[in-house]
Amino acid sequence: MAGDNHLMELARDVVRRCLDAGASDAECTISEGDEFSANIRMREIESVKEAGSRGMGLRILRGRYTGSSYTSDLSPEGIRKLVDSAIELAAITTADPHAGLPEPEELGSVASDLKLCSPEVGALDTSYKIDAARRAEAAALDADPRIFNSEGAGFETYLGRHVFTNSRGFAGEYATSYCSISAVPVARDGDSMERDYWSSAARSLDRLESPEQVGKTAAARALRRLKPVKVPTQKVPVVFEPRVAASLVGNLFEAVHGMLIYRHESFLAGKLGQKVASENLTLVDDATMPGLFGSSPFDDEGVPSRRTVVIERGVLKSYLLNTYAARKLGMKTTGNASRGLTGNAGIGHGNFYVENGVQSPERIVAEIADGFFVTELIGQGVNVTTGDYSRGAAGLWIRNGELAFAVSEVTIAGNLAEMLMGLEAIGSDLEFRGSMAAPTLKIGEMTVGGK
Repeated sequence: MAGDNHLMELARDVVRRCLDAGASDAECTISEGDEFSANIRMREIESVKEAGSRGMGLRILRGRYTGSSYTSDLSPEGIRKLVDSAIELAAITTADPHAGLPEPEELGSVASDLKLCSPEVGALDTSYKIDAARRAEAAALDADPRIFNSEGAGFETYLGRHVFTNSRGFAGEYATSYCSISAVPVARDGDSMERDYWSSAARSLDRLESPEQVGKTAAARALRRLKPVKVPTQKVPVVFEPRVAASLVGNLFEAVHGMLIYRHESFLAGKLGQKVASENLTLVDDATMPGLFGSSPFDDEGVPSRRTVVIERGVLKSYLLNTYAARKLGMKTTGNASRGLTGNAGIGHGNFYVENGVQSPERIVAEIADGFFVTELIGQGVNVTTGDYSRGAAGLWIRNGELAFAVSEVTIAGNLAEMLMGLEAIGSDLEFRGSMAAPTLKIGEMTVGGK
């Protein structure tokens, strides 16, 4: 990747050129990265890919008129076209009274080292990465005679750099790294055939699960899905294992998204300060946690990252906002601006998670006579405006406090508002496998629709 100061100087220069061309404000983003992936299938190399990318995004304001453009051509001619394009677009857009950069006093960056980049990831040689994928698949295939096939195993790495500067005095940059390993085995018992997967991802190699652990876990998950049954439709307690509980957290992110709140397209609109969930629930957004995927020193408008408690012991405390949504709502940004290279900033999350509870997942299951333990969700049947929730699911049936048999082809249905209130237990097994996370969650009652 390019020399340290080159990209920052380029970004500053582009902002200056925009101001010279008549912009009242400007902000410039540059991202570059190198990615690698190796895939193994049935013990043979299926693919090895390496790719590099670099791009620049520009947003300018002329008063309340906004124009934005982006390019992957960072030559002088490419940058001249980029600036001209943004200036021209600002001339034909509609004025927006809420458009604009953050106030200068809102800008800044987290000073501490967030441990977002591990140079050793870039130093890994290709043979190591291919071998790691091979070992993960071998561990899955060798785990049990019923593992008869594989949809593959993979090892990926990424090294990136992000530069951001604006006309109000902000300039910041940070580097990131990423590595991951995954396996997708297929199990068979008689005429029953099931697949499942497991993966591990981290910013540094030492935080990655071993290939053998990934393969064995994937195999165990595929095996426990064999010979599933359909259950009759009934109302029972439903337990979400952490991997699927994280998708429920994703639905809650949408529900506190500032623009959906402003448009009254969330069931949580107008509920600040009210009890919206069981007091077991504390939901946090924190982009300042070292070494995690949702962390960064500043958001995509140059506002410092922070920790925001969204729901505290069941009470809704905050929405997640960028500068634009905050102005629309008459509030302050929460440092949640997020954007690609082009366009206006949207709203994103840092590490968005449910705080750990006190019960072990085993204890939660042990206290249920009849219930459904969800290990996979299928489809997108969630309406954040009304809270209506209905998704296809697979998992294990809980009988007399034990995971008794596999269940598939069912739906689980409820309403997010009622599900939040009905959160009866939260596990003590929080683990960050991505930027959204949750421990095991038990909801007192949902409709499980089967045969």
